[in-house]
Amino acid sequence: MNILVTICARGGSKGVPGKNIRKLAGLPLLHYSLNHARLFAEKYNAHIVLSTDSDDIAKVAEAFGLPTEYRRPIELAQDHSGKVDALKHVLGYMENKGQLKYDYLLDLDVTAPLRTLEDLDTAFQVLLKDENAYNIFSVSEPHRSPYFNQVEKKENGYYDLVKPLGNIVSRQQGPKVYDMNASFYIYRRFFFTNEFVKPVTQKSLIYLMPHICFDIDNETDFLMMDYLVANNKLGFKI
Repeated sequence: MNILVTICARGGSKGVPGKNIRKLAGLPLLHYSLNHARLFAEKYNAHIVLSTDSDDIAKVAEAFGLPTEYRRPIELAQDHSGKVDALKHVLGYMENKGQLKYDYLLDLDVTAPLRTLEDLDTAFQVLLKDENAYNIFSVSEPHRSPYFNQVEKKENGYYDLVKPLGNIVSRQQGPKVYDMNASFYIYRRFFFTNEFVKPVTQKSLIYLMPHICFDIDNETDFLMMDYLVANNKLGFKI
């Protein structure tokens, strides 16, 4: 079983400039995903690759033991660029370089490092048990529901629930929903032979994080995560 672990970290973040290598609890944010990648790779004899367009990010990765010759093409490193396309490109590069085919691809998001090896291992085992599933990704319990307290602008110019559903008057009455926290995605190889442009398919599985997990989108997110990690407030080690 051949497994590729990808860490995608482009250099053009605008919400939090330089966040991928900014110090979080004294270490570059990138370090935490590199560590998780190594732990998973050691257990499953997997290969690790960094996908970046930034020499600065590549230098930090090399300093922490992951040198790479690969550079993500500019057209796949823009604000509007899709993650799946970037994964396809680095997957093709690694398969061509190693003259092999990978059976699975684990993608770790640098900006959502609140995960453990147990999370990754448990999710992977769930995917292995369902031969028809294309992939599995991490989710968290939601704070809002599109059936109850999320609204959008409708064609008539007024605002209504994203998903109106009869006489639903409380979130607990609506269908169960989850927040995609972006921490990790595990794909079967045949996911990339289809024309998917997003990770959510009609045959996707979820792994519900049993602990706090969120993505860094802005400065407040970064400061909050820095506080939690630096002061051991998570309740687990990352």
